[in-house]
Amino acid sequence: MRRIASIHSTHRLRGREKRRGAALVEFALTIPIFLTLIMGVTEIGTALDSTNILSAGLREGGRLATMDWTTVVPSGTTINQKVIGDIQNFYTAAGLPGNEVVVTITSAEGSDMGQDFNLATPSNQGRLFKIAARLPYSSASSIPASFMKNKDLSSSLVFRAGRTTLVQ
Repeated sequence: MRRIASIHSTHRLRGREKRRGAALVEFALTIPIFLTLIMGVTEIGTALDSTNILSAGLREGGRLATMDWTTVVPSGTTINQKVIGDIQNFYTAAGLPGNEVVVTITSAEGSDMGQDFNLATPSNQGRLFKIAARLPYSSASSIPASFMKNKDLSSSLVFRAGRTTLVQ
């Protein structure tokens, strides 16, 4: 009787060892898929965060462009240069490479739609203009992704040119 119990326990141990090997194979097959999904979700989060920062910088730049900027623009600098410089500084402070962000200010209405828009031109007061920012995806990404190599993150907002005086 004792010998039969010994045979059964030996048979059970061999079955566990085989199962342990199967679990290792299953883990080896599923971990690359799982890690790929985790990295993909992380990259999507990074892209969304960077795009949100691009939009926030444009809002701040647009706010400057639509207020009475005559006292904040240093001599030798145009309002367009000041707005673009401030937006790029905002991006640098937010953790993006501000010097790699391309910021444009263009007309958003009329026959000159899409052409450069000079905020200092008096005839442009009351007209719509668009501020756009574009950042290469590779500059915001935390991992090198060849499938997104030539893609850009971008954002744009439309404002009305005007002078709002801030009262303290």
